[in-house]
Amino acid sequence: MERPAIIRKTAADLRVPPNLADYAATRQAFGWNVAQAELAGLPGGGLNIAHEAVERHAHGARSDHVAFRFLGEMAPQDVSYGELSRLTNRFANVLRSLGVGKGERLFVLSGRIPALYIAVLGSFKNGTVVSPLFSAFGPEPIATRLNLGEGAVLVTTELLYRRKVEKIRGELPTLRHVLLASEDGQPTDVPGTLDLATLMAAASDDFAIVPTAAEDMSLLHFTSGTTGTPKGAIHVHGAVATHWSTGKYALDLHAEDIYWCTADPGWVTGTSYGIIAPLLHGVTSIVDAAEFDAERWYRILAEEKVSVWYTAPTAIRMLMKAGAEIARKHTYPHLRFIASVGEPLNPEAVWWGKEVLGLPIHDNWWQTETGGIMIANTPAFDIKPGSMGRPLPGIEAAIVKKDAEGKVSPVDTADTEGELALKAGWPSMLRGYLHNEERYKKCFAGDWYLSGDLAKRDADGYFWFVGRADDVIKSAGHLIGPFEVESALMEHPAVAEAGVIGKPDETVGEVVKAFVSLKKGFEASDALRLELLGHARKKLGAAVAPKEIDFLPTLPRTRSGKIMRRLLKARELGLPEGDTSTLESS
Repeated sequence: MERPAIIRKTAADLRVPPNLADYAATRQAFGWNVAQAELAGLPGGGLNIAHEAVERHAHGARSDHVAFRFLGEMAPQDVSYGELSRLTNRFANVLRSLGVGKGERLFVLSGRIPALYIAVLGSFKNGTVVSPLFSAFGPEPIATRLNLGEGAVLVTTELLYRRKVEKIRGELPTLRHVLLASEDGQPTDVPGTLDLATLMAAASDDFAIVPTAAEDMSLLHFTSGTTGTPKGAIHVHGAVATHWSTGKYALDLHAEDIYWCTADPGWVTGTSYGIIAPLLHGVTSIVDAAEFDAERWYRILAEEKVSVWYTAPTAIRMLMKAGAEIARKHTYPHLRFIASVGEPLNPEAVWWGKEVLGLPIHDNWWQTETGGIMIANTPAFDIKPGSMGRPLPGIEAAIVKKDAEGKVSPVDTADTEGELALKAGWPSMLRGYLHNEERYKKCFAGDWYLSGDLAKRDADGYFWFVGRADDVIKSAGHLIGPFEVESALMEHPAVAEAGVIGKPDETVGEVVKAFVSLKKGFEASDALRLELLGHARKKLGAAVAPKEIDFLPTLPRTRSGKIMRRLLKARELGLPEGDTSTLESS
């Protein structure tokens, strides 16, 4: 049976009145001053994310309302807004007692345990900048980011510290303190570290938030590029206005919602929408410490009465692969809205949601650099499966092209491919790349932020993703820079050169595939392939390391010596090779 091109919404599809009911009228009336007026602001002036996310609820009617429900091997652990206020005050006092102040950088490296969330919010209170790390990173990506970000404090667990940090501690000159959060409730006693629980027990519940202004740095998110080291995207406390607005309009959060964001806080989605946005709206967030398991996920949706669910295409495809029968063991009467982000959501997945869960999946689009959701399918929108939706209130998006002189202009014609651009000025827009002003300038052409994503806009104003304008690999919603993987491979004594591409994969979007040429004296073999895979996994971690390696006598290069990843990809996938005029002659 052929499915229609549009999923039409009716009043029956909307179980509560949507926050964005009249798209045109809301956009016309909206200004960022409207969102900022919904925020309390610091007493005496200024703006602080933790004050908006925690304190204004903790000292009001929602003090006893559950902010986080942590699920793990033990019984669920509920933390109210009032308790979250006290715990984050204690953490801020811990930082102050260690001499860690405003503007210094704290990195978090852990699974989804309470200490992570308390550390992030407590750091905001202290004016300390937070930089999340993905717990599946290996030692080298961790060291690179800590050193680039000049990390003063690391919050992690004993297991992760011993596996990934202890051996590289001498390579981290700015790191003054490592705070270990216990995962089993027992105090930690590791040389060169401090036990977080002991410090928290001695700290006061009272803390006056360090005055921060809207333009003070709050978060440092590292994002991978095609060349060079990862880039540290700078975000500010004023971004909270975007988090509030997008929580309202894109995720349609209402006060009594039970909300579940499955993203890891090591990535920007897990910070912006796993921590900040739901707290701004005073809702209860589910946090599950366990890895993906289809049966468990369906049980959480049903038993925790989740009403708004924000997840990723990779997870949806894994659920699809597990089969509809598992989903149908449960019912989901409270679930009213499902959204997805991380990579384009294929139409089949949108329809699967409607047919199996009773709700279509609503795709949306944004980036680490944008800090928050920019384009979305909201509950009241008719959905065009495969589209990322329409720009949210306060966001002006366009398809742009460069002329011969490099000037960027919006394209008015529908269905014309070009680069997706946003008119600069929304509150969560990155304010720079740390120590890399030149790269930051390249993100802009006049008033337009250039996303690096190729897209098109149809006659109804819906945007459609076409592809990346560069070689960055999107795997399971995470951006992986080829350069970082190539560099790790070339540390192996057998490897002369390496080229890395993203290879399409039904489940995770793309898997990392490497091509290597060997130094004289080494022969290609299955044993060496396994050795290189293990080497990369140890250096980079499972999330970043290549899943496949092929040996080539030489890699295709331009005359200037740059490896032509585009050509490697075309040959791997049997695609046209395109212009090879710059290819180095053999």
